[in-house]
Amino acid sequence: MLERDAEGRARLGGVLLESLARRPDVSTPFYVYDVDAMVGEARALAAGFDGRAHLICYAVKANTSGRIVRRLALAGCGADVVSQGELEVCLGAGVEPGKIVWSGVAKTDAELDRAIGAELLSVHAESVEEISRLDARARAAGKRASVSLRVNPSVEADTHASIATGHDEAKFGIPLAEVGPALDALASAPSLSLVGLSSHVGSQMTRVDEYVRAALVVAGLARDLASRGHRLSLLDLGGGMGIDYGEGCGARPADFVAAAIRAIEGVIEVERLLCEPGRSIVGAHGALVTRVVQSKRWSGRDTAGWVFVDAGMNDLVRPAMYGARHRIEPLTSGDAPLARVRVGGPVCESSDDFGTYELPTPLPELLVIRDAGAYGFTMASQYNGRALPAEVFIEGGVVTSIVPGVSAADWARARLAT
Repeated sequence: MLERDAEGRARLGGVLLESLARRPDVSTPFYVYDVDAMVGEARALAAGFDGRAHLICYAVKANTSGRIVRRLALAGCGADVVSQGELEVCLGAGVEPGKIVWSGVAKTDAELDRAIGAELLSVHAESVEEISRLDARARAAGKRASVSLRVNPSVEADTHASIATGHDEAKFGIPLAEVGPALDALASAPSLSLVGLSSHVGSQMTRVDEYVRAALVVAGLARDLASRGHRLSLLDLGGGMGIDYGEGCGARPADFVAAAIRAIEGVIEVERLLCEPGRSIVGAHGALVTRVVQSKRWSGRDTAGWVFVDAGMNDLVRPAMYGARHRIEPLTSGDAPLARVRVGGPVCESSDDFGTYELPTPLPELLVIRDAGAYGFTMASQYNGRALPAEVFIEGGVVTSIVPGVSAADWARARLAT
């Protein structure tokens, strides 16, 4: 994660961020990632299983970089994917098909065909209706597909409404009342094998309570299934472990799985436990570096006015979409007086607003937006005809790769071709 040296200069993975911003082959805004630290997070999470057979299925949607997926695969991780594009990244990065699970509520026939053909560890069925579709596609392919039921455990996670997925009205998962019909559908699906149960109740959870409650629900269901002759090989506890965006986070990722394991001991034994971390692996170990474009005085507010930067909601949409708050700091801290300002981006939307911060005066040239390794570049767009940011990868204390962004000129050429 971001650190500062004795002179107050921001570093990530040991590399001075100011030196990156001065490189001729890197322009702002750009993302920068400490890949070694991400691998370290995965290894720390593995320790929470305390030697039990397990698989960490990295939730690729958090950061789809092939370099990151490749390093996590080398560290023993599998993957949780939600689209064919994500699956292709994982397979191309060396993730074994038998370590990949596919979630999502609206998998197309083509996606089901790809999942079945790839012989994944599990396709997570999220509705009774999906089971018959899966069976039909497997029969057409002459294959037998491994399926888990993603159960909606009716657990309300203490998180933003847009990233809570386990409550009664969520679009995700099979409601508890529909588990019986789902089992009936599987009994009539000769080309499917039920291998497990899964749940996921939300994202950015900072305490283990809801995670444990969901684990108890699926463990209880697994026990009931075992009593009826359905021996499952996996129990997927889901992801959602939070990180500290500056307001604290009381639980580490390993705490979640350790607490869930303690809770379900004696309830059910399965061959392997899975979890699906995304943000908790990559979030704290990425940053977005942006340049100050100008300020704007604004009277009648409780701030000194606006500070406009060249990063916008097209680069990092979380503040606009979720009301999320990222720490924004100068690349070099010091003793300059602080002013309370509102930080905004260049996109022609009022929601392109990162919030209010205290920044030095006079304003520094460069700022860093912390904890942007998850749901940053992967959700970026070229709205307003803006460029996509570059990505810089740090491994072993040095820059190992720079992926150029997609330029505004490239966007214009593509639109002119329509």
